[in-house]
Amino acid sequence: QVQLVESGGGLVQAGDSLRLSCSASGRTFSSYTMGWFRQTPGKEREIVAAMCWSGNAYYADSVKGRFTISRDNAKNTVYLQMNSLKPEDTAIYYCGDTRSGLSGNPRLYGYWGQGTQVTVSS
Repeated sequence: QVQLVESGGGLVQAGDSLRLSCSASGRTFSSYTMGWFRQTPGKEREIVAAMCWSGNAYYADSVKGRFTISRDNAKNTVYLQMNSLKPEDTAIYYCGDTRSGLSGNPRLYGYWGQGTQVTVSS
C-alpha cells in the first residue's frame, strides 16, 4: 500500500522559513518524480516544485529563489525548504508522485499525501 505523509507545516510570519517533509512507503521511491503542490479554497492544485530521481528539479516562477526541493532516496523522503515566506504562500501543501518526468500537471500524479497547512501572516 502506497502512503505519502507530509509534515512540517505551521503558522509563521512573513519572511520566516519552514521545511516540509514527505515520507513515502509502499513503492520504489527512487524511481518516481516527487512533486510538491499547493491548494487554496476554490482554486486548483498548483505545482510548487518537483524533483525527478536524478535530481533535476522544476520550480514554479512564484517560488524560484525562495524554495528548494530535495530528496533523500535512502530515507524515502522529499523535502521542501521554504524561505522568505509570503502571505500568498498560504495554502495546504501536498506531495505526490509520478513517473511522468518533471510534470506540473497534478492529474499525472498517482498518489497524494493528506496535506499540511502552511499559514503565513503579514
